[in-house]
Amino acid sequence: MTTRRLPMIPTHVMGSHGFPGWFWTALDKIKADEYGQTDVKETFDDATQLAIRDQERAGIDIICDGEMRRFFFVQTFYGKMEGLETIEPLRKTGLYAYDSVPRYRAVGKVKLPRGLGVVDEFTYLKTQTDRPVKATVPGPVTLSIHVQLRPGDAYNGDRLALTWDMVPAVNAEMKALVAAGADYIQVDEPSAAIVPGQIDQYVAMFNACVEGVTAKIAYHVCFGNLLSRPRGKRSYRWMFPALTKAKCDQFVFEYANREMAEIEDWQDLGVDREIGCGVVDVKSFYMEPPEEVAERIVRCARYIPVEKLSVTPDCGFFPVPRWVAYEKLKRLVAGAALARKQLGVA
Repeated sequence: MTTRRLPMIPTHVMGSHGFPGWFWTALDKIKADEYGQTDVKETFDDATQLAIRDQERAGIDIICDGEMRRFFFVQTFYGKMEGLETIEPLRKTGLYAYDSVPRYRAVGKVKLPRGLGVVDEFTYLKTQTDRPVKATVPGPVTLSIHVQLRPGDAYNGDRLALTWDMVPAVNAEMKALVAAGADYIQVDEPSAAIVPGQIDQYVAMFNACVEGVTAKIAYHVCFGNLLSRPRGKRSYRWMFPALTKAKCDQFVFEYANREMAEIEDWQDLGVDREIGCGVVDVKSFYMEPPEEVAERIVRCARYIPVEKLSVTPDCGFFPVPRWVAYEKLKRLVAGAALARKQLGVA
């Protein structure tokens, strides 16, 4: 485990990094079965190293692997599931959107007998950096999002039953991450905000996922981000007070693309754990000056004690080009440094 000391208001990333142009071309070759096993490994290793180096060069304090081995956030994981059959996307023409994604039907109880593959991602990450690192794991609600359910199927249309079946696999993956040396794990659950009305159940599922996991646990909730489009109602208010029952050490929320809306809610909610605040908008090509990022961070510090505050991009960088991701990371780091000086915690 690294001994590098973190500054006050540390910077970290949500998980995914922007794909460079050559990587998209390589993925096309891999899909066409034009690469051999060694070619594929080299491609993904190189892309992951690039994401790590970009974070290091930008000055990010806590590093992720960039999720370069995943595709469109969760789509890669369906290839690891048993009990599914592929069905046609709803729409194949025009702009790629939420109705264009691959879909699946449950023809039996869904299982993940070989796990999610996150442990392998993390093991490689540890060999590539001496900085503090974070592992990211999709939550059970989000893992179910592309599975179509209907009365009479294996779950009789009950999505909660399907998501509960995902919980043991997520819990096992997290425990395996700890065994591999992970001391900081983020559970990504944007679908908790996208599929409304069952937040108590979603929190119960989250708590079951982290049961017995001896690491710092972050709970990331956002509103969806498919090519910079949200899917859920962009508000956290309806999720409280249920979210306060989540057994996590940190919430990681998006604020920048909502013009910092609801940041003041922490004054009334009370801050009983760490809060990771999104202060750089990943859904925009607007390049925030460091002074603007600092202004957002200082505003966060009005409602969140600085010792419990960290800052991130709003969401993952997968939907934007690599150059945008890198530029945004540099501005996040510069803005955080400026905010620390303004707050007297440099």
